[in-house]
Amino acid sequence: MIRAKSWQIVFLFLSSHIVCAQDVPLRPSPTALTYARYKDSYAKVTYCQPRKRGREIFGKLVPYGEVWRTGANEATEITLTRDVFVNDTLLAAGTYSIFTIPGVTSWTIIFNKDLGLWGSYNYNPKMDFMRLRIPVQDTGSETYESFTIQFDQRNSVADLLLLWDKTKISIPFQFIEPKP
Repeated sequence: MIRAKSWQIVFLFLSSHIVCAQDVPLRPSPTALTYARYKDSYAKVTYCQPRKRGREIFGKLVPYGEVWRTGANEATEITLTRDVFVNDTLLAAGTYSIFTIPGVTSWTIIFNKDLGLWGSYNYNPKMDFMRLRIPVQDTGSETYESFTIQFDQRNSVADLLLLWDKTKISIPFQFIEPKP
C-alpha cells in the first residue's frame, strides 16, 4: 500500500514537470549559430533570426544610418580562438558583439568589446575594437525570409555573409597560418 502511494506521488511529480515544459513559448526570432574552422582556429557566431514576414526591411524596419544589433533579441556575438584578419585588419582572438550601421550602398561593421547586451540599446562606441565599411550587394533573384549569417569558406579564407531580404554583406576573413 505504501509502495503504491509512493509511485503515485512520483508519477504526479514527473507529469507536472512534463506539462510545465510544454508551456514554454518558442521565440519568434530563434537563436542560430554558424562557424568556420581552419586547422586549430575557429570563428563562431551566435545570433537571433528575425523573419521578413512581408515587411520592408532595410530603410524601414531596420533604419539606415542607425546602429543595429545585427539580428534580433540579444546582440550578435562572435568568438575567435585565434587572431584573424578581417578586411585586411587584425582582429585579436576573443569574443565581440557585432553591431552594424546599415546604409543604402555600404554598411559599417562594428566589432565591440561589450558583451551580453540586449539589442543595441546600451551600445557604447567607446567599447569599439574595430570598425570597417563593406559595400552592399544584391542577392539577385534570391530572397532571404530569415536573417541569416553564414560563412562561405575556402581553406584559410572565408567570407562572413549577412543575408536578409535581397541584401548581402560579405565580410572577408583570413585565418592566420599556425606557427609550426
